[in-house]
Amino acid sequence: MKKRLAWAFVWVASGMICLSAAIFIMGMHYHLSLFLKEIPLPNPQVINLSHHFEQALIQSIVWTSVGTIILAVVISFYVAQKIAAPLIEMRKAAEKITKGNLEMRVHLEGKDELSELGQALNHLTEELKKQEALRRMLTSDIAHELRTPLATLKSHMEAFEDGIWEPTPERIRSCHEELERLIHLVGDLEQLTNVESPGFTLRKKRECLGEIVEQSMKAMETAFRTKNIQLKKVISTEIPVCVDRNRIMQILINLLSNALKFTPPGGTVSIEVKEEDGKAYIIVKDTGVGIPASETAKVFERFYRVDKSRSRKSGGSGLGLTIVKKLVEAHEGTVEIQSNLNEGTRVVIMLNKEKPADCKQEGHGQHTN
Repeated sequence: MKKRLAWAFVWVASGMICLSAAIFIMGMHYHLSLFLKEIPLPNPQVINLSHHFEQALIQSIVWTSVGTIILAVVISFYVAQKIAAPLIEMRKAAEKITKGNLEMRVHLEGKDELSELGQALNHLTEELKKQEALRRMLTSDIAHELRTPLATLKSHMEAFEDGIWEPTPERIRSCHEELERLIHLVGDLEQLTNVESPGFTLRKKRECLGEIVEQSMKAMETAFRTKNIQLKKVISTEIPVCVDRNRIMQILINLLSNALKFTPPGGTVSIEVKEEDGKAYIIVKDTGVGIPASETAKVFERFYRVDKSRSRKSGGSGLGLTIVKKLVEAHEGTVEIQSNLNEGTRVVIMLNKEKPADCKQEGHGQHTN
């Protein structure tokens, strides 16, 4: 690469030098010829002097051109070395990265475009490293989550087959519960994959946020009544928002389901909708068992649980809050969680109010990354 680049510079520079020299020599010869023709009485000494002067100029131009070409060769190889060296280093680094060496980094000094390119390559490698770590963690977590219900089902089936257990309704119900956990996990994984896919779209339109909250509460009303948990709402005013109704309902049902799981009978779950500083807020608050304040920053991670055994027993997959965060961010909003152990949990979702440019017509698709 370095030689090809250097010879390209040499040929361009040499061509320009030779062309300039040829044009200068032709122009000089033309003007000297005109000068000799305009002399009324040609003088042999003047003619000889003109020829000698012309040859001296031509020789000077030729030697100057040769020296300039030699200098151009030296400079071209030097410049090619400076340009090609970092490019070669980046190419070698890229080759190692493609082979799986994500620890590879390029070290370039300066603040020019090549240094910026090297920094971009390093940043890309760092992101690839993070994504690879996430992929391995996700694979490990999925394997861990599938192992428990599958092992339970296997032991039950073997006990039935060997005649150790009778297939009583209670034991069949236990197998059914494990199957339900598997179905729930696969469903959550499917939702998360859909939300994170490049082709994921939101079908935004003008909606009343209070109506969406009321519809979500009605969908969960029976479950709350069965567990004897009071479900309250505080909606101060109608707040127009530009959102995907189904996705906001998915967010709310996930949050309400989470609150239902960890709020004991006789407790209370409330949803407040309010407007403040041109923003729309949804606040879901429960009187459940809560989580330690030090753990709140981790609850949006995939498969994260404060108490793994308790969450698995209640049917949680550890993906609900991850899906909530992805959907809120797709709406260009934010979600925060505040909680203390044995004091309940408070989830605050902030959404932008309706923007006419975002809601031109019903069913308008918006891609999200």
